Amino acid sequence: MTRIPARPAPRFALDRRRFLGASAALGAAAAGGGAAAQQGEAPAELIVVNARITTMDPSRPEATALAARDGLFVAVGTEADVAPFRGTFTTVVDAGQRRLIPGLNDSHTHSIRGGVNYTYEVRWDDVDSLEEGLHRLREQVARTPEGQFVRVVGGFSEHQFKEKRLPTVAELNAIAPDTPVLVHHLYKLTLINDAAIRYFGYDQAGHPTYPGGTIEKVDGAPTGRLLATPSGLLMYRTLVAAPKLSIQDQINSSIQYMDELNALGLTSVSDAGGGGMEFPEADAYAVTNWLHERGLMTVRTGYHTFPQIKGEEYADYQRWTDAWTPQQGDDMLKLVGGGENLCWASYDYEIFGEPVPEIDPDAEEIQARIMTLLGERQWPFRQHITYGQTADRLLAVYEDVAAGAGLTEGWFIDHVETFTPAHLERIAALGGGICLQNRLQFQAEDFVAQHGEAVLRQTPNFRAILDLGVPVGLGTDATRVASYNPWFALQWLTTGLSRGGMRMYGDDNLLDREEALRLMTVGSAWFTGDAGRKGAITPGQMADFAILDRDYFAVTDAEIVKLRSVLTAVGGTVVHAAEPFAALDLREVPPLTPDWSPLHDYPEMGRG
Repeated sequence: MTRIPARPAPRFALDRRRFLGASAALGAAAAGGGAAAQQGEAPAELIVVNARITTMDPSRPEATALAARDGLFVAVGTEADVAPFRGTFTTVVDAGQRRLIPGLNDSHTHSIRGGVNYTYEVRWDDVDSLEEGLHRLREQVARTPEGQFVRVVGGFSEHQFKEKRLPTVAELNAIAPDTPVLVHHLYKLTLINDAAIRYFGYDQAGHPTYPGGTIEKVDGAPTGRLLATPSGLLMYRTLVAAPKLSIQDQINSSIQYMDELNALGLTSVSDAGGGGMEFPEADAYAVTNWLHERGLMTVRTGYHTFPQIKGEEYADYQRWTDAWTPQQGDDMLKLVGGGENLCWASYDYEIFGEPVPEIDPDAEEIQARIMTLLGERQWPFRQHITYGQTADRLLAVYEDVAAGAGLTEGWFIDHVETFTPAHLERIAALGGGICLQNRLQFQAEDFVAQHGEAVLRQTPNFRAILDLGVPVGLGTDATRVASYNPWFALQWLTTGLSRGGMRMYGDDNLLDREEALRLMTVGSAWFTGDAGRKGAITPGQMADFAILDRDYFAVTDAEIVKLRSVLTAVGGTVVHAAEPFAALDLREVPPLTPDWSPLHDYPEMGRG
């Protein structure tokens, strides 16, 4: 059982400098308005004026002012509309004509796991050359203490590098002859140096092996290349076996990660579980619950349960549905349902440069039993399905279960990259949702080499999906596949740019910027059971929003991924603020730990 440390100083404790700065701003605001809310209205805690607000409310798509009270928007419109809510202690923010959007909602990510690992991973999301990437590794080797690893775990593509290649194991050995180094690239390949080979024991007789994964060897000696053939289970197990941070550092890491997401304008996520995430025993869940109990979470999180061991999935779901209820929790942390893995027999890995993998011969039988249990227990679920060939087999199971035990409202399919219009129509007929992620943005060149450019141009078929009228959300599949920067996903939908600069789609399969933003706000809310409760800036919905440093609707295509929030609010409370609003951020985010974290030198390396 994980032991959680005693409660630390509250994260939202004020320091004197910030308190005085915020008090001055509040005093000036109050002097400009009435001493109490007008017309009998209870005063708002926060008012924003002089903004260019994209509301996502069709009845009022644009506004210039908003007011928030008790966690919800209470007025949206003009400065005159919010004036009755101004009181003595109302914080009034002049946005200076900046763009204000609903808080972004990543509807497929692995943020609970990503949070506890954030501060000790080197990231290459923002690197445009392998030379620079190797330089970062070399620096991290010098600061990493004995007994720990240097690791890069996802969020990049070799095609973003000017060299257009991954590092070699020889290069990793030259950088770190004695310190273990691991470079995880999507779920197709993990590179480990000789020190890491020794740590994992892959050079010893009788070392663990995992079905569908290959520890590459030449003349019996491991090369340092771990391959998905086609399963990523070998990568899951290898990453889990590497050293962890202490619980105290995992708490710090999760706080730092939420702060980073807030800085990108994210206020909500839907967490899809993942490898190494034993529910509810994993450290990551214990840390997240500990933070939640103390009011330290700043990103709303809905999560799904993910079975870890092949053959034990039904027993897991039986145990979970006995003990847990969908929507158990609150608006900051709650259980949503099962998935994204229903059963390993039907899991099709997304290695787009390789032939389409076949799911197990008995996948339908195993999945039908699990889906029937979930239907009987009224549990919604999400399922990872990448390829149309997998859908050919599994959608018949969906239809059979729908006619029997039933499919609980709120179920959906993730990914759907090569689904045909016929597959999509079957999902719509059953009442399901579709959750998109920008995984192909990191593998477009590989996809073309295997499947051809003509197929890529309709992969996924965005227009066909939107025309269905089903719930559609947008996520990233961060952090081990794609970057956690949500603006990459928005760039992908609106420009078709791959990380290597390839134009993936024609104009007929692109969305405009407002359409794309809708998917990551209003659209994504449905995927945690929050449709109509968040995602739009309208009275009665959760007061989650971000003021951007530049106008999303005016920046160039290349600049989309560089957008940042200068003020992010969750429930009307400021959780992140940068200049010129820094004085309004009254939290005290703890100093970064451990002292050897790469974030000390590269605090924005995950942003792109």
